[in-house]
Amino acid sequence: MVGGEAAADAVARAHHLPELRVGLHLNLVDGRPILPAIEVPQLVRGNGVFDPNMARAGVRFATLPGARRQLAGEIRAQFEAFRATGLSLDHVNAHKHMHLHPSVARLVIDIGRDYGMKAVRVPSEPVVVLRRAFPDEHYRTPLYRPWVVALRQRLQRVGLRTNDHLFGLAWSGRMVEARILGLIPHLPDGVSEIYFHPAAERTPSSVPAIRGYRRAEELAALLSPALRDRITQSGIRLVGYSDL
Repeated sequence: MVGGEAAADAVARAHHLPELRVGLHLNLVDGRPILPAIEVPQLVRGNGVFDPNMARAGVRFATLPGARRQLAGEIRAQFEAFRATGLSLDHVNAHKHMHLHPSVARLVIDIGRDYGMKAVRVPSEPVVVLRRAFPDEHYRTPLYRPWVVALRQRLQRVGLRTNDHLFGLAWSGRMVEARILGLIPHLPDGVSEIYFHPAAERTPSSVPAIRGYRRAEELAALLSPALRDRITQSGIRLVGYSDL
């Protein structure tokens, strides 16, 4: 998230971890834009931060040509900021999966080509797998499923690589060790992304945004020897998008 307050620290850490695959997490609905607020007045509220109401923002993206032009400028600015880090672009996605919006998806594809984008996350979590792995829990097919299908088709038409499945939506912020150990035996064939929101500590400014998230436990899961052993025993290959 190139506009985040800790972006410079994250980039410095990434440069010390050459095997880490780093993607651009486009942000269009939370915090401040890369461009000055005066240049993107139809994307921000009066306080200069993005409109956090995704439905309201989405309507503007779809109906206002001016908003789409400003959206294009902000997306390009974020690609530029990623390029300036000197990191290799492994993949692209959007905060709160805003790239499901057709206008955003089109701009990401058009602009991303100029920056060597080869892969984009598709937030497609197979409910049938969740039900099989955890039969005592209840899962519904999300209402935005048609937009997921449309995004995948759009990406495939232009030759961009994608994941087949994504896990972490239904349990967002709660991808703890026991949950992943229970999921692994039921992973479907193909490329599955499992995504986390790990953290070593909580700061006062982050608490409202992560209420209910078990971030330290997610970090522990990522570092778990038991989980690593289960992955190896299951014949699962760990990859990044650029390996596709």
